[in-house]
Amino acid sequence: MLVLGGAQLAALETSARWAVLGGTLGALVLLYIWSSSRRESAGNPRSARLADGKPGKIKRPGERSELAAALAACRSALASVALFSGVLNVLMLAGSLYMLEVYDRVLPSRSVPTLIGLSVLVAILYAGQGVLDFIRGRILVRIGGALDETLGARVYSSVLKLPLKVGRNGDSMQPVRDLDSVRTFLSGTGPTALFDLPWLPLYLAIIFMFHVLLGLTALVGAIVLVLLTVFAERLTRKPVTSGTQTGIVRNGLTTTGNRNAEVIAALGMGGRMAKRWEDANRDYLAEQRSVSDIAGGFGAVSKVLRMLLQSAMLGVGAWLVIEQQATAGIIITASILSGRALAPVDLVIANWKGFLTARQGWQRLTRILAAVPADAEPMAMPMPNRHVFMQGVSVAAPGTQRLLVQDASFALEAGHAVGIIGQSGSGKSTLVRALVGAWPLAAGRVRLDGADLDQWSPEDRGRFVGYLPQDVELFAGSIAENIARFEPDADPALVIAAAKAAGAHDLIVSFRDGYETQIGELGEAVSAGQRQRIALARALYRDPFLVVLDEPNSNLDAEGEQALFQA
Repeated sequence: MLVLGGAQLAALETSARWAVLGGTLGALVLLYIWSSSRRESAGNPRSARLADGKPGKIKRPGERSELAAALAACRSALASVALFSGVLNVLMLAGSLYMLEVYDRVLPSRSVPTLIGLSVLVAILYAGQGVLDFIRGRILVRIGGALDETLGARVYSSVLKLPLKVGRNGDSMQPVRDLDSVRTFLSGTGPTALFDLPWLPLYLAIIFMFHVLLGLTALVGAIVLVLLTVFAERLTRKPVTSGTQTGIVRNGLTTTGNRNAEVIAALGMGGRMAKRWEDANRDYLAEQRSVSDIAGGFGAVSKVLRMLLQSAMLGVGAWLVIEQQATAGIIITASILSGRALAPVDLVIANWKGFLTARQGWQRLTRILAAVPADAEPMAMPMPNRHVFMQGVSVAAPGTQRLLVQDASFALEAGHAVGIIGQSGSGKSTLVRALVGAWPLAAGRVRLDGADLDQWSPEDRGRFVGYLPQDVELFAGSIAENIARFEPDADPALVIAAAKAAGAHDLIVSFRDGYETQIGELGEAVSAGQRQRIALARALYRDPFLVVLDEPNSNLDAEGEQALFQA
């Protein structure tokens, strides 16, 4: 039977202090790992790349990213997880102590009442452990959900703005997938392992209380597994990064092929495009296979090492029993405690691939959100109503330095129109994109009633700007919703007025469902000419002050052109 002396009780008090500190350290470990990823991104210019490979804004040291700020807002929930982790790790000692008491107290005394009392007590502790583990998991799920709710709209906004800053390249939906990977990791079992890791010294300290040799055996096993985790991180870092980039290329080819399905089918390009996709997919699978092989290999080695450690603990314990330095209960208890001490390390290795994916996503999101900052809310400005003035404007395509338009200037009074003519590729579309604020200016100014265009927020600017692009696209929804620009509770009278101004009212009411006709994704349910006339009505919605039309008759028939001239 094990009897604890004064020195052992003092050691137990020391272990309890570890328990108090461990839960707090758990939350700090999670925050430290993410913050170290931010520092790695900020300190390495080569890693400051956006999802499409373009350079991003490098953050200053000490500058908190939006993701870190969103996670810090959940610190009270993280503190709760740390607290529950502390209580859980203390409760997990119940099974080991139960085995110790059964072997060293119940069996020698053959006391059935003691066995029943201990069994009832440990059952209650197990039930409490299950409840706390369930609550901890629910809190982590809600932390992931809160992060998504806080940043979801912001990430989607960056997806819309990124092509206007760096051009269209790569997988446009990668930022959304990155946010999903971060949320999935935070809601899974990975963070629980990180919260449980700081409790490893507590279990080792208790094992040392039983005997120094048992403690040293467990300590050596812990060191080997920790080193194994470090090696796994170093070996998987490069293939995970390469796999993500090849995945972006593969997904980009999928999106492009889906958008140009008609052209691919008409020109017989399906086989060649499929071959390109297969090549990209092969590269992606090769990188994923490399990561899985490394992670699986380390997982297998970790499992073998844990089994060896269990056997070593039993062997050392048996030798101590033979030498009459320990009891049979200590053998079983020390073996269970060593397994419990190293379980978080084993769980970290098992979740390593998910952790690396989430970390890569975190880094990319940090760079993208820094490169596409949230719009500052400018002071409310009155709608312009007098003149438009463009002075010395030069424009380059997003993500490039080559100027497509140089030193363009003109002035236009309200109620007047100006036509821009020129050869194909001369920059006509580029100029009007800058005029409506879709593309940034490389030089010069666009002023409405004397105020620069960016003094209005995009939402306010949209109320007095009508724009019909050269490549017309509509959105899934009804015709009325598209004309009203998906404005909630739009006035039907304004929608009909815009359609009549564009000469599209008769066309729209000729459909069976009229203005409620669903036009499908990208407006595929209507013809190109009908799509252009509906888009013209959208440009004229709310009778805007500035209307910009880029080749508005490119898809129109004679009736459509007549309606355009009358508009």
